[in-house]
Amino acid sequence: MLYYLLYHVLQKYFSPLNVFRYITVRTVYASLTAMFLALVFGPWLIRRLRELQIGQFIREEGPQEHKKKAGTPTMGGVLIVLSTAVPVLLWADLTNPFILLSLLALFGFAVIGFIDDYAKVSQQRNLGLTAKKKIYFQVFVSLIVGVVLLVLATYSAYSTQFVFPFFKRFRPDLVVHSLLDQSHFSGHLWPLAFVPFLVATAIVIVGSSNAVNLTDGLDGLAIGCTVIAAGALTVLTYVSSNYRWATYLEIQYIPRVGELTVFCGALVGASLGFLWYNAHPAEIFMGDVGSLSLGGTLGTIAVIIKQEILLFFVGGIFVIEALSVILQVGSFKLRGKRIFRMAPIHHHFELMGWSESKVIVRFWIVALVFALFALTTLKLR
Repeated sequence: MLYYLLYHVLQKYFSPLNVFRYITVRTVYASLTAMFLALVFGPWLIRRLRELQIGQFIREEGPQEHKKKAGTPTMGGVLIVLSTAVPVLLWADLTNPFILLSLLALFGFAVIGFIDDYAKVSQQRNLGLTAKKKIYFQVFVSLIVGVVLLVLATYSAYSTQFVFPFFKRFRPDLVVHSLLDQSHFSGHLWPLAFVPFLVATAIVIVGSSNAVNLTDGLDGLAIGCTVIAAGALTVLTYVSSNYRWATYLEIQYIPRVGELTVFCGALVGASLGFLWYNAHPAEIFMGDVGSLSLGGTLGTIAVIIKQEILLFFVGGIFVIEALSVILQVGSFKLRGKRIFRMAPIHHHFELMGWSESKVIVRFWIVALVFALFALTTLKLR
């Protein structure tokens, strides 16, 4: 809105406003606006949640030190979502399909998280939606994202190739074009051509959403790692939209994806603003409305800019947290033994004697190392 007003309308009468044509400038303003909104409205939301008695319920089998956190206002992810969306609406080009698609993912996963959080609050226990229902809803939103990207691909606005880091020429197309050839196959088989792409899209987005959700167990842990991951995606998004940089680094060039840099900047700013109140000891928790939407959005952006595999490094801590749960559950079911004292793995270190703040900061450091490694792979290609 502001972008359209300042650049497309007022710039004709005041030439210095031409600066708002640059993505980098609008990214900075979006980030600052998002942080400002989160910082200003954070205290009001905390008070409001306390008045409504929307507090966190702590599971019985967790570390005993966490029992004192019971009743801390939750569902603070609403602040993150709105603090991200408003600056995007103000500073981004709303005619860009990738912006609209990312907003769809942000709100879609936020709704799933909101339903889950509301169920927990209304039932007065730490159980919301069942795992199956949550996965079904997440897959549904992910498939919508995949279908929209397929439509964009028909207009050459998006590539369905799968990019592998370190393998410059190996970029398999996830759409089976042979099935689209009506001369060899019956017409009713053509939908099968899109199955590999839709499945891959759902795996990346749903996996990312749940990985962030599993990481959200300590004050500031998930949101701090999100700041780092979103920051890395901001860089990746910008270079993917710049022909010279994309050609030089030999990554997929996607012409209109540059606007997502503004979205990523807003996500970083909103996350930093929320971290101000979520830092240990937390005054508010993000809840599933925050963790699911953040993870789903990060996954969506990675799919759009063709960095699905690199997302494993960008969000390295999220991957480790998710793997620790998978290994723990698998080991217990197959061998009847646990690998970790408790999963997700951040609780394992707590039970080893690490203080909560030490676990958080050390995990942030590891997350930063992973993100920096992900960015160095651009040149290593």
